[in-house]
Amino acid sequence: MRKEIIKRCLFGAPVGLAIGTIVTIFISLSVGDGKFYAVVPTLITDMGSEINAVILQTVLSMVYGAAWAGASTVWDAEGWSLLKMTLVYLAITSVATFPIAYFARWMPHTLAGVLLYVGIFLAIFFGIWISQYSAMKKKIKEMNEKLPK
Repeated sequence: MRKEIIKRCLFGAPVGLAIGTIVTIFISLSVGDGKFYAVVPTLITDMGSEINAVILQTVLSMVYGAAWAGASTVWDAEGWSLLKMTLVYLAITSVATFPIAYFARWMPHTLAGVLLYVGIFLAIFFGIWISQYSAMKKKIKEMNEKLPK
């Protein structure tokens, strides 16, 4: 199991970096002034220079991807209920995600900013979970219909 977690983390790190880069491109496009915004301005201030901020965000994006990919081994746990797998996965990803988002300044450092971030995180998490659950349920139904009666 430990080997599988490490393997998934090593796969997830570059995926996290790629997703982080794509997000910054979309943010830059949405601003619409022709400039590339690699990081939020407050992170540049916190880190003392743009390159330091980009390096930090790069590392944090890789850790983010590794954490999510490594946590996916929860879904392979035999004997666990779907509820237990979901809650453990949610706990792992939340514990990994929140500090990264906080230190990368992906959320305002206010109570309202934190609550908004948590709300968005949970909405996205459960939206994806429901879509995956529905797709899997449909697939199982189709497989069961093909079985001889």
